[in-house]
Amino acid sequence: MTYNIEWTSTVADRLCALYDREFGGKKSGRYRLPAKLLREFSGRRRLYEDDILKLSRALVERGYILIDMDSFYVVMSANTFVNYRRANEDLL
Repeated sequence: MTYNIEWTSTVADRLCALYDREFGGKKSGRYRLPAKLLREFSGRRRLYEDDILKLSRALVERGYILIDMDSFYVVMSANTFVNYRRANEDLL
């Protein structure tokens, strides 16, 4: 079963818009989305691994990261990771 790029693009756009929307006591920013709600949001009964991969790629192209936490998904800005400490060979 294949989905056209429009499905992935539309859902990615909606997830990005949600990132910039005020809710949960915050003006904007990272959020979590239950797997069931993502399926409904996507108009799908099931989301397969390759669906999530395509959606993740579409979000990365827009500057966001989708993290699969099994029962829910997290959407974060890719810029969040830029200032993290870097581990090097000497530490490992």
